[in-house]
Amino acid sequence: MIRRFGEPPEPGRHYHRRPGVYALLPRNGQFLLTCQYDPDPDIQLPGGGIDPGESPLPALHREVHEETGWSISTPQKFGIFRRFVYMPEYDLWAEKLCHIYVARPVQRIAPPREKNHEAIWTDASDAVSQLGNPGDRFFAAQLNRLKQHR
Repeated sequence: MIRRFGEPPEPGRHYHRRPGVYALLPRNGQFLLTCQYDPDPDIQLPGGGIDPGESPLPALHREVHEETGWSISTPQKFGIFRRFVYMPEYDLWAEKLCHIYVARPVQRIAPPREKNHEAIWTDASDAVSQLGNPGDRFFAAQLNRLKQHR
């Protein structure tokens, strides 16, 4: 069973399954996150949908680069969750299957290519409260706990 975060699905509403990949990017006690400004400011783990025919790891590299301008290395699967949401940018009700990876941010190559996104560095402990959705917050907290016990 895949853990669900957020609102339960509405009875009778059709949701499009939308698999995606998202990255926890720790470095020197901080996380590299993205702020999406449209429709409202929202702090998120960098990532997004897996395109048809695309594999998860290439999608992860592409999405992180598009939303932050950074390259990453050594992605490791960390978890998965789902959430049921309306995606206004696509006018779509979606069941998002969010595959979470931990990766190392290597180098800023360029500014974010994704419109209305900005890469931000946040103290790892602050990231948990700043992230906009409960699934992202849960996995950021899990990673923080693991790092404290090492």
